Amino acid sequence: MTYLLSFLVGGLLCVIGQLLIDYTKLTPARILVGYVVTGVILGALGIYPKLVDFAGAGASVPLSGFGNLLAKGIREAVDRDGLLGILTGGLTSASGGITAAMLFALAASVCFPAKDK
Repeated sequence: MTYLLSFLVGGLLCVIGQLLIDYTKLTPARILVGYVVTGVILGALGIYPKLVDFAGAGASVPLSGFGNLLAKGIREAVDRDGLLGILTGGLTSASGGITAAMLFALAASVCFPAKDK
């Protein structure tokens, strides 16, 4: 049942993004930023963690989950370090994922070098 809920929630987030691309004049970059900002806002309000508990990876993997991760990291860092946590918390909480993305991009660029057209 967990896999089904993850698939349905993650798929619903993708459907919403596709509908925004198809029926609005928003660019994909603006839609992606909107997803991250929505995740930050819902995470700050305490709504997104409930969605993650319900849907698991279907809610934590998309970009809105990244926004939630940033909000959670900032909240924890502010509690621990005070106002300095506003600047350090988001990147500290997301550093593992950011590093993994950079390493995978580096590996892909080494395995599949760019070619001139």
